[in-house]
Amino acid sequence: MPSGLVSPRARPATLRDLGERSTFVAGQRIGRGSRRRRRLRRVVRVLPVAALVVLLGAGAALGTRWLLTTPRLAVASVEVRGASRLPVAQILAAASITPGASILGLDTHAVAGRVTALPEVRRADVVREFPNRVVISVEERRPFTLVHGSRLHWLDEEGRLLGLAPQAVVPEVPVVSGLSEQELASLRRAPGPKAQAAIALIKALLRSGSSLTAEISEIDMSRKDGPVLYTADGVEVRLGTEDWEERLARLEGVLAQAVTEDIRTVDLRFRDQVVLRRGGAW
Repeated sequence: MPSGLVSPRARPATLRDLGERSTFVAGQRIGRGSRRRRRLRRVVRVLPVAALVVLLGAGAALGTRWLLTTPRLAVASVEVRGASRLPVAQILAAASITPGASILGLDTHAVAGRVTALPEVRRADVVREFPNRVVISVEERRPFTLVHGSRLHWLDEEGRLLGLAPQAVVPEVPVVSGLSEQELASLRRAPGPKAQAAIALIKALLRSGSSLTAEISEIDMSRKDGPVLYTADGVEVRLGTEDWEERLARLEGVLAQAVTEDIRTVDLRFRDQVVLRRGGAW
């Protein structure tokens, strides 16, 4: 059998490891230089990007500073729209916008909040009109009726106190009375329970569609047992604390008799019953 052949019964020969590194090859440092070059190339690529980011940041900062300081965008005028009863000077004082301030740096929400804090203002919107004008649009609270303290004041339909009323006023709905000075002062900040009850009663009169609204001249809210109404003819009506619309419907019929029968007081506080007083006696 030729010596170059291997039979199945022959002992396997030891094959040489062709991948074995020689002493010369083992001492070489393969790939280290290429790794350094790759790192250097990455650094070279990153440097322009980093420099660009820095330049953009610096440019943005300078641009922002220019926008906030340039005279072209400085507030030159403030216009007030929608004011009829409230003086414009009072609105501008509450807005507190500094002339020459940057229109971009203006906090419009804060300005609107200061204007809305005025008792006579229901809502305020503030808009920038470039390049240098600010517009304040206000919705004023509208007078609903008068409330009588030491002087006459306007009251809106939410029960908020507005301002003093002129002396010569002919109200279309009953005047509210019976509130203390402290209660009146608190109505400039928020509606009070007595004022809200009086407003609700006036609205019930208006909903009735009858002539009662014109006949009732005053609503006294000082009593613990409910509002007391006074007619233009001096008749006192004790209404109670509930079921106002039903009791007002009964009152309309009773007042028709008041003139002919000299009725001075009408008491509607009792369910399904009307108590009358004629000329000083019950």
